[in-house]
Amino acid sequence: MNQVNVDPAELAKFSSLAHRWWDLEGEFAPLHQINPLRLGWIDGMRPLNGARVVDVGCGGGILADAMARKGADVLGIDLAEKSLKVAQLHALEAQTPHIVYREVAAEALATEMPGQFDVVTCMEMLEHVPDPESIVRACAALAKPGGWIFFSTINRNPKSFLMAIVGAEYVLNLVPRGTHEYARLIRPSELSRYCRDAGLDSAGSRGLEYNPLTRRYRLSADTSVNYMLATRKLASI
Repeated sequence: MNQVNVDPAELAKFSSLAHRWWDLEGEFAPLHQINPLRLGWIDGMRPLNGARVVDVGCGGGILADAMARKGADVLGIDLAEKSLKVAQLHALEAQTPHIVYREVAAEALATEMPGQFDVVTCMEMLEHVPDPESIVRACAALAKPGGWIFFSTINRNPKSFLMAIVGAEYVLNLVPRGTHEYARLIRPSELSRYCRDAGLDSAGSRGLEYNPLTRRYRLSADTSVNYMLATRKLASI
């Protein structure tokens, strides 16, 4: 485990909830609710139909499955075996076309399959690993020159602490308590630096806002809490 970019405690946390991935009212309900928003944003930036895609940190396959249904040829990867089994079972039951799941680290796959993907997605994962910059480098390596790489994570500031941790975990109970650790949250400036150092150009960003009264999420220009970043791999890298 020390040689793989993974926190065993984080892996155990998500493995214990694996059977809940496709419960629309369970612990992963927020991911189901934001999935149409992030899917639409990704597909609007780079049409998924016919694209070869790898979803890094795919979990139970919520985004990976949706991208495959948009016409992409999808490989979902994760290190949580139980989550992958749930994703595979769902794909079989739903008869999702053109999707495969593998238990492999992003860095290992980048060595095995460099420059093979039109689109790389890494959503709600960076704040859960010991070395997020290593994941960004791996995602860049996986993309073809000119390919698109999409990230989403949570900003690190007093507002995000209040809303994403205190509010979401302890007040509204949107996600299980202890899901996020404040020190691991990532400022947009930090993620942008990781991307530049990996040879990626920023192509746009969007915030995800939650309204507790309507219980709905929406895309916005406000990246102070949850945000997504679209990048492209420089052709010369």
